[in-house]
Amino acid sequence: MKQGRSLLASGFVAFLLLSLAHSTLRIEPERSDASPTISDPAALLALQTRYRSLTRQLTQLTPSRPYIVVDTARNHLFIKRRDRIMLDAIASTGSGTILDKPGETAGQWIFDTPRGEFSVQSKLVNPVWVRPDWAFVEEGLAVPISQADRVEPGVLGAYALGFGKGYFIHGTLYPRLLGKNVTHGCIRLNDDDLKSVYQLARVGTPIMIF
Repeated sequence: MKQGRSLLASGFVAFLLLSLAHSTLRIEPERSDASPTISDPAALLALQTRYRSLTRQLTQLTPSRPYIVVDTARNHLFIKRRDRIMLDAIASTGSGTILDKPGETAGQWIFDTPRGEFSVQSKLVNPVWVRPDWAFVEEGLAVPISQADRVEPGVLGAYALGFGKGYFIHGTLYPRLLGKNVTHGCIRLNDDDLKSVYQLARVGTPIMIF
């Protein structure tokens, strides 16, 4: 477990280093009539040295096996291996909306996709959705007592990959909404991309969400 956490952290650091490496070389805003230039040879050498150093660190820290990166702002899911993109999929992530909990229990549900470092904890085939309390409250329905009244098959698609606390990468009944922040926190994909993720990922595969 400790080794897995170390790998996951290394992958996330590698992702940040890549961003830093790119930003280091961006020395002035892009303009349509000119390309960025550096007139000082010493400054150019320093930037090139820094870039090479960051690139070496990136190579050392990036997981050697496939890992998942989710960009919640652009609603894209990537599967990467080293610097190679194995899959670039349009996704849907959390809407960020808030729903008040009913009754005397204070609190709210916040429908955000969590950010940070995670890993695939489970892989399911033909998953069945067990509707949580918020699914009924959101529709103005009474929350059922019987567990059987919560079961709803066919909603999550052919596969689901859990990454903790009830969050999953799964399919969607509404492919037209892919690319938008509309979910209750899970990550939705179309059928083909979901199948690819299921085949490429395994239990323990790192997931970085930002």
